[in-house]
Amino acid sequence: MKTLVILMMSLVLPLFSGLQRGTPRYNPETETTIKGTVTEVKTVTERNRWGGIHLLVNTGSEMASLHLGPASYLTKQGYSFTKGDRVEAIGSRIKDNESEALIVRELKIGSRTLTLRNAQGFPLWAGGRFR
Repeated sequence: MKTLVILMMSLVLPLFSGLQRGTPRYNPETETTIKGTVTEVKTVTERNRWGGIHLLVNTGSEMASLHLGPASYLTKQGYSFTKGDRVEAIGSRIKDNESEALIVRELKIGSRTLTLRNAQGFPLWAGGRFR
């Protein structure tokens, strides 16, 4: 019975943590700021990776993939995004499946600022679970 419980915990805990082996993590040392225009808004439903709202942003010199957070959290904060929105994002550059992306800590859209993570990159929607 004890072995079964340990096995079950080892299978279930990674699903809740969002920090599975191989999943890139926020790194304050790779933090950068990008500005651009939203060309696509995607809702990604992969549970084991970077699920949630992703924005594809044209900065003029690159097409940047921005990983924001869960759709439910963004909606609760009163945010929605559409093609053509001008945004400024501060976040950590990561390599995800051989492509680059930005895990967004703070996003400015118009005169509003949405804070998604603290300075160390811990998601605010997690309520401190990852500290």
